Amino acid sequence: MEENNNRNLIVATVLSTLVLLVWFVFFPPATPEEELPPEAPVPAAQVGVDGVAPTPGPVEGPGAPAQAGAGAPPAPGAPRVPIATPELTGSINLAGGRIDDLELTQYRETLDEDSPLVRLLSPVEDVGSYYALFGWAPTAALGTEAVPGPATPWRLVSGEALTPEAPVVLEWDNGAGLIFRRTIAVDEDFMFTVRQEVANATDAPVALAPYGLIAREGLPADLRGFFILHEGVVRMSDGELEEIDYDDMEDFPSDPREGGGTEPIEVGEAGWIGFTDQYWMTTLIPEDGPFLSVAKYVPNADIRTAEARLPTLSVAPGETGATTMRLFAGAKEWETIREYEAGRDLEGFGESLRYGLFGTEAGIYGFLDSIDWGWFFFLTKPIFFVLHELNLAIGNMGVAIIVLTLIIKAILLPLAYKSYVSMAKMKELQPEMEKVKERAGDDRQKLQQEMMKMYREKKVNPAAGCLPLLVQIPIFFSLYKVIFVTLELRHAPFFGPFQDLSAPDPTSIFNLFGLLPYGAPEPGTILALVFIGILPLLLGISMWLQQKLNPAPTDPTQAMVFAWLPWVFMFMLGGFASGLVVYWIANNTITFTQQYLIMRSQGMRPDVFGNIREGFRKRKVANEAGPPSGK
Repeated sequence: MEENNNRNLIVATVLSTLVLLVWFVFFPPATPEEELPPEAPVPAAQVGVDGVAPTPGPVEGPGAPAQAGAGAPPAPGAPRVPIATPELTGSINLAGGRIDDLELTQYRETLDEDSPLVRLLSPVEDVGSYYALFGWAPTAALGTEAVPGPATPWRLVSGEALTPEAPVVLEWDNGAGLIFRRTIAVDEDFMFTVRQEVANATDAPVALAPYGLIAREGLPADLRGFFILHEGVVRMSDGELEEIDYDDMEDFPSDPREGGGTEPIEVGEAGWIGFTDQYWMTTLIPEDGPFLSVAKYVPNADIRTAEARLPTLSVAPGETGATTMRLFAGAKEWETIREYEAGRDLEGFGESLRYGLFGTEAGIYGFLDSIDWGWFFFLTKPIFFVLHELNLAIGNMGVAIIVLTLIIKAILLPLAYKSYVSMAKMKELQPEMEKVKERAGDDRQKLQQEMMKMYREKKVNPAAGCLPLLVQIPIFFSLYKVIFVTLELRHAPFFGPFQDLSAPDPTSIFNLFGLLPYGAPEPGTILALVFIGILPLLLGISMWLQQKLNPAPTDPTQAMVFAWLPWVFMFMLGGFASGLVVYWIANNTITFTQQYLIMRSQGMRPDVFGNIREGFRKRKVANEAGPPSGK
């Protein structure tokens, strides 16, 4: 019974892995559609204010609804202020003061040197617009005309271009005694600091609530739609991380006053909210203190927003009210985000960085969790850290993956040693097991009893061989997660044709690995699955060789499954990220070497290729003899 349970455990583990691989093959990540549907979504510029933000209403503390203000959306020809940093290029629209034009200077869409830069934000006149907007929500007594809106013509009063060395200052006078000023600064990476001020020159106090808003029309063009990756809203609320997929936002409870469905959370001390994709992110980080974190979906305009609504400010006559909010808009670089989480000493940086921050940029609690580490975060975080440091030291991510595999195998060596010793003894018992099978015939109960007796006498645990597999499964998934979600693997080269370890193997048997004058099949197609590349082929061979060191299962069905397993994996993993296949090849090679040496230390002299030749000889003899007589 014990042997049967152990056997079932091994089979269940293998089959579970196969089910997951089959899912990857038949339900791959969604490919973005290049063509618009027959009824394309209306650009945000034509939606109007209600499609972008909640309708105005009385402001009653930190939970008050924000609104984009009155008036029409900004005109396409509005003046702009350039943005120029080592990492960012784009502009600020003076109509509405939006940050709505942003490209990442260090990242291109493909490996081609002439490929366009990755565009992060786009203006409202474009279909699929994506932008950040800041403003004030008034009380009912003040009225929406008294505050700046999405089409408000701001005036540039300081600075010619936004750079890390110099902020820009925008101003708008409502003509009724309120002067609004917005100072925008940016650092050398991806963080904007937006300081909003309102000077009250009237003879009565005014109450209004500042807010920040990130709006996104439709779904991202590069949406992957893969279950292993979170894409959508990500927010931290007093230490609690929440992730909301884009499609789940459509199920928010409807609120007529908001003009759509919302999911608000009151944040007491610290938090942030924004949108995250596979490699890029936009996030609002209010100052420490209470605010309302709001994820919202407007169905009639297909617009999703992430909002930070701050408490109402009461500004007395002759005084100025002010608030500061940060906006992260850029690449999810691990080192950069880690620095933002820890905080930066900005002494010696440009005036733009130090503006209003007293020489220090406060740390952002839990900001590293904006990277989707997954359920196995306790494995993915240290695995990525080691991989990152190895890559810095070696200068090649592929080699770093191989060295990481060596480290993992060294850590697991004590467990592996016991397992391989047990498998060596099982291999040694193979002739006796065949004799037991002959004596038992078709009596399975007798076979199990004889096998268990032999295992007890020889002190062999047949299930010990599956322990490294059970330990390695979460490590494998964690490494797959790291390779799939971290930016550092994107376009990371190995050698030769392998210039992007986050992409599938670009080589193929179809063109003899580049020797024939035509390209390989497109990744993700049936042809690419059938005509595999160099790495999957090496993976299949390495698994097959490793299997030759292990004892064959006594059950014929199990033996057949295990015999086909290397070649099934070879084809199934052809569409996986090549960095993951590199890991598995290295793991199989190291495992084969360890097991071979351990078996030699136990007095066995495994002749792998002799076993292979003997297997072919037996098959040839069986084929020549034909089927047994009487059958």
